[in-house]
Amino acid sequence: MTGVPLRVAVTVVALALAVAPAAAEPSVSRRVLENGLTVLVRENSAAPVVAVSLQVRAGSRFETRERAGLTNLLLRTMTRGAGKRSAVQLAEAAEELGGSLEAAGEVETAELRGQALARHWEELLGLVAEVALDPTLPAEEIERERRLVLSQIQTRADTPFPLSFDSMLADLYAGHPYAWPSVGTRESVQRLGRPELVAHHGEVFRPERIVIAVSGQAPRERVVKVIESLFARLRHSGSAAAAPPAVAAPTGGRRVLERPAQQAQVLVGYLGPGLGDPDYPAVRVLGAVLGGGMAGRLFVELRDKRGLAYSLGALTAYRTGPAFLVAYLGTARQNATAAEAAVLDELERIRTTPVSVEELLRAKAYVLGRVALDRRTNARQAWYLAFFEAVGAGSDFPERYAKAIEAVTPAEVSAAAQRYLVHPTIVVLTPPR
Repeated sequence: MTGVPLRVAVTVVALALAVAPAAAEPSVSRRVLENGLTVLVRENSAAPVVAVSLQVRAGSRFETRERAGLTNLLLRTMTRGAGKRSAVQLAEAAEELGGSLEAAGEVETAELRGQALARHWEELLGLVAEVALDPTLPAEEIERERRLVLSQIQTRADTPFPLSFDSMLADLYAGHPYAWPSVGTRESVQRLGRPELVAHHGEVFRPERIVIAVSGQAPRERVVKVIESLFARLRHSGSAAAAPPAVAAPTGGRRVLERPAQQAQVLVGYLGPGLGDPDYPAVRVLGAVLGGGMAGRLFVELRDKRGLAYSLGALTAYRTGPAFLVAYLGTARQNATAAEAAVLDELERIRTTPVSVEELLRAKAYVLGRVALDRRTNARQAWYLAFFEAVGAGSDFPERYAKAIEAVTPAEVSAAAQRYLVHPTIVVLTPPR
């Protein structure tokens, strides 16, 4: 490749790898049971393992500030005792299958996940069903998990970047449940008790809100029959869908935090489209043009050329409601003012300077590569299937998303920048002088 710049060569190769036809992907079967529970099965003979992701449409997006963290605390406690088994016995049962069993509540969904040797797939499904249907929620285990969650919340408050990021979301999503972390707040988690957890389990573990995805060496028809039998006692509730949350109202302001830290943090955030919006792929490419790796504009301009940053990038997420786009960097305290101005300059420049073909190719390769790498294991394949089905996007969303990313044009990236990169919300964390 004589005469071709290294970054161009790397970009072209990466994009080719990301979009080149691969070996035939295992097909996915989808079945909605009579009670409304959805089953997805991806048979994969590549390795003698199986992964299960049970996801329920619940999470911090559906919680109030007073009940923030309820779903996460419930899911964590569910694996601490179910049926006639204690927390230790559940862990031992999973280990005997050659795998593990974990659970957590996130923003859009809550997940109960397990892995095992393929020959134990049926026992693994039985274990997942036991935890999902018959959690004992022992009072002492609730207190144990509460202490662990409170410790996690405190760690976030004591760590510069998580604190800055949580502050950014609070300002971006004022009035919306996306404003608080999925683990909840200290005040809300301290208030939650066993009655709230028992009631919440009954509210959300309903078949029409549950998706179970299985990926690995397991026969699809048999998997569906086993799940149908295990969850037969669940009946469609016919309850109305949860009301949509309040509209997010970004403050559009600037917050300065003083905390002991090795470096300053500068975050600039905007609200963008949700994953069902036609603009979503263009905004994801826009984020990659700005902060996707070492060839992104922020890295090249602020670190390579000006030496203003130790770390930087652009963050976004899968959100059904408005998704955030946050540019961030870590810098020396004395450089915080210059770094903040430089970030804002780059964000303004991308609104006025067209994206080059090289930048577009690199950004697409970055986005597609990240998704492809994240889906290498059965556990992540199961997560993707269950998550996008549960949130209403459809289990084939990743494939449609990849095609949409490939189709994004420079004009669409510029239009997205002009539409969404307005009225920035800024958080600056700086060590005291």
